[in-house]
Amino acid sequence: MPKGKRKGRSDRGRNDGSLNSSDDESFDNASVVSNFSENKDGEEAEDADLVAQEQLEEKLCEILDGLTQKSSQGRTNCFENLTKGFVKKYMPNFIRERYFTICDSIERSLKKGGGPEKMAAAELATIICVQMGGEDACEEISRNLKPMLLSIVCDNTVSAPVRAKCCAALGTMTFLSGGEIGDVIILMQQFESIYSGSYLKGDGNVANVSADTAILHAAAIQAWNLLFTLLSPGNIGTMMNNSKALPTLEKLSELLESPHLDVRMAAGEALALVYELGREENDDFEEDFALDITENLKHLATDSHKYRAKKDRKQQRATFRDILQFFENDIVPELSIKFGRETLVLDSWSRRKQYETLCNVLGPSINVHLTDNDLLRDIFEIILPPQMAEMPAHQQHQMERYRKRLVNAANFKARTLSRARNRDKRSDF
Repeated sequence: MPKGKRKGRSDRGRNDGSLNSSDDESFDNASVVSNFSENKDGEEAEDADLVAQEQLEEKLCEILDGLTQKSSQGRTNCFENLTKGFVKKYMPNFIRERYFTICDSIERSLKKGGGPEKMAAAELATIICVQMGGEDACEEISRNLKPMLLSIVCDNTVSAPVRAKCCAALGTMTFLSGGEIGDVIILMQQFESIYSGSYLKGDGNVANVSADTAILHAAAIQAWNLLFTLLSPGNIGTMMNNSKALPTLEKLSELLESPHLDVRMAAGEALALVYELGREENDDFEEDFALDITENLKHLATDSHKYRAKKDRKQQRATFRDILQFFENDIVPELSIKFGRETLVLDSWSRRKQYETLCNVLGPSINVHLTDNDLLRDIFEIILPPQMAEMPAHQQHQMERYRKRLVNAANFKARTLSRARNRDKRSDF
């Protein structure tokens, strides 16, 4: 008889949320199946896409069932793999049909789960809001989960990485769901109460902050920056100097003295966002302070201290050169993002911040969502090119199918070349 390890009772029927039932099977099944049909006619290609879609949904349903298992690690794996699936493909209809099941599992894990499970649940909640952002469900998710996320963020007994992940989730979900500006400002004040630990001490010395705590402070500043992009010009100066609704520029500039790179870069970005909005309402917004802070920005843009890592120095100089150029010449370096036949231009600090946040959530798949996700297209004000807007609906659909087939063909070719190289190495060995 063949020898092998026998499965114990605890191994039978366990669903660890794995996406791979074999070495080569993954969420790219949709691409693989459709690639085999690239030489067939359009109808057969569409049928293959439908089959791949059904297989993907069946796999996701199996992972959803695993969210109720007793194993904390198993639930964490399921959360992570659901997030991967929803990142790779825009599928709001699938989520809408299982909305209550997913949200109930997220809520239960945020309440009672361990650290890794809380982080995985918070990440899934964020991607669900991205998928459902154009609907009332997004506001409902944010409203239901906000108290739990906020309690985790403010709980000093929870580890700093978990609090940092919940900061990012809370900021992104609030940004996507919108809401009353008063509630947004209150949440921004909550974030400030966290990163205020990196302000200078009363005697002017730099605060002693550990590396883990610095990650939390940087995440709180980044979430504050994202919510700041929701404010409109009008009374920024009053809110920062008189009403104390927002931190003063002096306090934000103190964060530039932090020994931690992430905190310094987030603080520089916060100053750029404040001045961008302030100059929209007044060209001479806090001009005296801008002259004072310029010297500090120049120092950070040319920092060559050897006690900093080479990669950190390079990243800091690149970031603060852009910030310095904005303060001195009121110029924002323009970035062009191409996806399909369309182009997204990032010509302001607000847009850059919003795009950066969504990139952190979606990764390389952001191009898929920029093409299909109505919420993201509304945020960045993306409209169809004139030549496509004038086409009948069925022609637009055909062009989109053709574009996807080209993308799938390119992916298939890249995978074939990669596997061929690996086979050559094995044969040489």
